[in-house]
Amino acid sequence: MAEERQQLISSAQDMERLGAKFAAEIRIGQGLIVYLKGDLGAGKTTFSRGLLHGFGHQGAVKSPTYTLVESYKQLHHFDLYRLADPEELEYIGVRDYFLDDSICLIEWPEKGRGFLPPADVVLQIQYQGSARLVLFEVGSERGERLVQAVLEKYN
Repeated sequence: MAEERQQLISSAQDMERLGAKFAAEIRIGQGLIVYLKGDLGAGKTTFSRGLLHGFGHQGAVKSPTYTLVESYKQLHHFDLYRLADPEELEYIGVRDYFLDDSICLIEWPEKGRGFLPPADVVLQIQYQGSARLVLFEVGSERGERLVQAVLEKYN
């Protein structure tokens, strides 16, 4: 399960498509935790937008930088960039979001260390000139199946 895989993404549209491919392989009602790591502007929210649109969300998808979390039915999108102390997650009732049937996308998960459950999938997004290199790490069997299915269909 520690095997790392990667995908080169050449545009924001391709990053959204990658998110939509994830959505196509995720079963609603089957919990999943995805950590999104990368520098500012790397594409974490763009990936999240593609995933949400892949689930049929029609509205805008913005990074919940100031609210910490935006919920879309069973899918919760966290942005912990402005979190000063991981303990702040207790004040928003973070544990209530991580249910067996919830899908949680977490940007800047390192800011919540000690208060977040482990990820099924970690996407590490790195700048590669004008493109992005997405490294996929899996942390569970569910994450392994998801990444394998997405990469087989994406390539």
